[in-house]
Amino acid sequence: MSGFYTEADYENSIIELFQNMGYRHVYGPDIERDFTSPLYEDELTDALYRLNPSMPDDAIADALFKLKNFENAELVQKNSVFMDYIQHGVEVRYFVKGEEHSGLIYLVDYKNPDKNSFVVANQWTFIENSNKRPDVILFLNGLPVVLMELKSPSREETDASEAYRQLRNYMHEIPSMFIYNCICVMSDHLISKAGTITSGEDRFMEWKTKDGSYENTQYAQFDTFFEGMFDKERLLDIIKNFICFSNEGVKQFKILAAYHQYFAVKKAVVSTKHATKTDGKGGVFWHTQGSGKSLSMVFYAHLLQEMLDSPTIVVLTDRNDLDDQLFGQFAKCKDFLRQEPMHAESREHLKSLLNGRQANGIIFTTMQKFEESHEPLSERRNIVVMADEAHRGQYGLQEKVDAKTGKIKTGTARIIRNSLPNATYIGFTGTPISLKDRSTREVFGDYIDVYDMTQAVEDGATRPVYYESRVIRLKLDEATLKLIDAEYDIMANNADPEVIAKSKRELGQMEAILGNDETIASLVDDILDHYENYRENLLTGKAMIVAYSREIAMKIYNRILKLRPSWTEKVAVVMTESNKDPEEWRSIIGNKRHRDELAKEFKNNDSPLKIAIVVDMWLTGFDVPSLATMYVYKPMKGYSLMQAIARVNRVFGDKEGGLVVDYVGIASALKEAMNDYTSRDRKNYGDTDVTKVAYPKFLEKLSICRDIFHGYDYSKFMTGSDLERSKAISGAVNFIVAVDKEREREDFLKEALLLHQALSLCSSLAEETLRIEAAFFEAVRVLVMRLMNQGEGRKISLPEMNERINALLRQSVKSEGVINLFSDVSEEFSLFDPKFLEEISKMKEKNLAVELLKKLIAEQVQIYRRTNVVKSEKFSEIIQSAMNRYLNGMLTNEEVIEELLNLAKQIATVNKEGNELGLTADELAFYDALTKPQAIKDFYENEELIAITKELADTLRKNRTIDWQKRDSARAKMRMMIKRLLKKHRYPPDGMDDAVQTVMIQCELWADNTEI
Repeated sequence: MSGFYTEADYENSIIELFQNMGYRHVYGPDIERDFTSPLYEDELTDALYRLNPSMPDDAIADALFKLKNFENAELVQKNSVFMDYIQHGVEVRYFVKGEEHSGLIYLVDYKNPDKNSFVVANQWTFIENSNKRPDVILFLNGLPVVLMELKSPSREETDASEAYRQLRNYMHEIPSMFIYNCICVMSDHLISKAGTITSGEDRFMEWKTKDGSYENTQYAQFDTFFEGMFDKERLLDIIKNFICFSNEGVKQFKILAAYHQYFAVKKAVVSTKHATKTDGKGGVFWHTQGSGKSLSMVFYAHLLQEMLDSPTIVVLTDRNDLDDQLFGQFAKCKDFLRQEPMHAESREHLKSLLNGRQANGIIFTTMQKFEESHEPLSERRNIVVMADEAHRGQYGLQEKVDAKTGKIKTGTARIIRNSLPNATYIGFTGTPISLKDRSTREVFGDYIDVYDMTQAVEDGATRPVYYESRVIRLKLDEATLKLIDAEYDIMANNADPEVIAKSKRELGQMEAILGNDETIASLVDDILDHYENYRENLLTGKAMIVAYSREIAMKIYNRILKLRPSWTEKVAVVMTESNKDPEEWRSIIGNKRHRDELAKEFKNNDSPLKIAIVVDMWLTGFDVPSLATMYVYKPMKGYSLMQAIARVNRVFGDKEGGLVVDYVGIASALKEAMNDYTSRDRKNYGDTDVTKVAYPKFLEKLSICRDIFHGYDYSKFMTGSDLERSKAISGAVNFIVAVDKEREREDFLKEALLLHQALSLCSSLAEETLRIEAAFFEAVRVLVMRLMNQGEGRKISLPEMNERINALLRQSVKSEGVINLFSDVSEEFSLFDPKFLEEISKMKEKNLAVELLKKLIAEQVQIYRRTNVVKSEKFSEIIQSAMNRYLNGMLTNEEVIEELLNLAKQIATVNKEGNELGLTADELAFYDALTKPQAIKDFYENEELIAITKELADTLRKNRTIDWQKRDSARAKMRMMIKRLLKKHRYPPDGMDDAVQTVMIQCELWADNTEI
């Protein structure tokens, strides 16, 4: 099947798609150019003159010089400089009549897309550290702004992940090409994703719509991706307004907006523009937590400056720590925003910042600064207020009368409105506005864009969150549970003063009960048991404990260290310091600098800090992608609860989801909070209890895996010695790779993965025997994946296999026993090791032996396919013939193993042939091509053939031009040279003209795979 729709066919279909979008196609080998330059220089020079008609030659020359000569720095820094050039222009200096001038040379005309040159090129060779030929490059005005790596949709052993690895390899081999890169693309037809030069594979994202609707986005077509993202006007828009760098200390991350961010920001800017001329209600931007809301706000602020003629932006938060976090994100992107964000230190400072300018400025402030006075701060119209986490807790337009004092209490939103009467307001939120909440809509208007949990999980922008209740383990009495219920009842943020006073009295009692030494002891014992047995070895082992109060946080910390004295670097308390704190707390809590250091440590996957004990800090806006576990010992509800649990929903590697472990009964509050979500969110995530969701799924998948292995006894894995367990695994692999079990094998690989995912979320609920059984199926799955050449599709050594399975067993079963999967074989796989081949032939697991041999030989044939056309054809035919007869039942296991072993021996023998003839591997390939026709050796002495081989190889080496095998003129010239050389030696004999064709094919293969 693999021959019917190749990578080249897919490449051609992509090129056709781009031609239909108005791109001009060029075929790399047809272009006369400098192969050591990544630029399409003729196009670039033409574009610079076309787009900058009033600039003199000197200015254009200076811009070209700057584009070709970047200061010595890391690739990311060079790319950052280039992005500034392409987004804003290149600053140049030039002389007119002896007088020096400065100006800007623009690389792109963003206002008139048709004035730009859009070229789609394939097979574009570039030489740097080595000679590489990326599949497809998009040139914008001669600049290689998009690089695409495509993989054949019909080759099992390659996929989009393989394309990602190829892109990373290119960055090492041809880094200069990536100086000018805006977007990297990997595609295998089924999955097409875009990212940047700093994106990990898990941050490459699909583009699922052409028009911004979220319909039919579960399985996006490949043409939706390309047409949605690379429509000419949209590509310009993305490059100009939706790519930025975030400076994280010494590291820079290049960020490309995801499709949901792009379309939502565009809608938000249109809505804001309309609101400035009407009622000032810009709308509400609801994107679920973890889907990049802070960066969406950065993109919005940037685009707003372009579209609204530089308004002053006021970013409003309701707490200092949120202010710091959001300000931090804007500060990291200040180069993209073209200005430094500012902090308003007081109301007066805010007033002076607003009045000190008529335009521009991004000013951060908290709501409290508005409440200090009711006087207008500024009456300008060109002010846009971006409110983060826009909820009724912070905003109210109604005036309320305090029954006791008779004073009128004005709603915060009214105060802000009075302070900035002519401003436009837009609300950003990660949780939906309550259906009962009219005041938020009165301030901001209706939703601009909704990106819900279901869509975010579907897109891979976030991971689902699951819930596990362990309240019962604390043995809390009825009275305490009633107190906790009361706490939920009075948690409304706009509570009247007397309700708050009553609440404090009751909470004092609850603090005493929840902070009771015995309760804390049982809480910490259970957290340690749960963490060490089920969560510590998952991903990076990061976990968060949410404590009821500061005192209780300290008690939890002290209890952990009492039981685990060596954990001083592993666990930390994160909360603000207070003058009332006991002296002994100071060294533990530290100051702001200490907290900032802890934040860095917790975000560092390799740091020893694994467990953070928090009260309020880090529960909003604090992102640690690998964090997968949260222990909750504090009643929370509504958006505060949803914000907190979203700490564990970030994307990281193969993380299946986040787990929230509940010790105070947050289940009903979770369900209530979900009522405000979209109907499909409620359906999909309304009940996330692992006992009702993940655990039944785990049992179901375990049962399916058992059924698939019906007839194979693996009981020794549960009860036997290490050797017996090892044999149970290898026997199981042998069982499932049998030639008549292809359907079962496919089902098993799919179901065992789902089993593994479900167990990662509910392992604490599963009995040990079931966990051991699941570990067995996971061990078999990993091994079968490798053998069947799926997944990463690379050779794996036996020690590595053993290490992987061991790690798996240690995590799932807590067994330290050394498992050697093939107890008789301790060497790495090697096709050229006679001892290894002999051991394979003796294996009891014959199906497994067939798979091992087939995999090893296929890999060797793959190597020949790149270097030796004759050997490749010969060995491919032999292996295909043997496997066909085996699959059709004409050969038994033993017979096919014998044939494969013979083939392995032939390949091993061939490796020695060159040495005996005095030929290099390259020369041997030409010798094989010359001697392919059986009768050739009847016409020539062997010495003659060797002489022709050496002369042919030498001629090719001396005269090879880049891409000669692709460019028609160069290829014709090279063919003539080869034919003349062969004719001189009277090769081939009459009637054997086909022999020349074989030699030609080998020459092209050699040129294609040899570095210059």
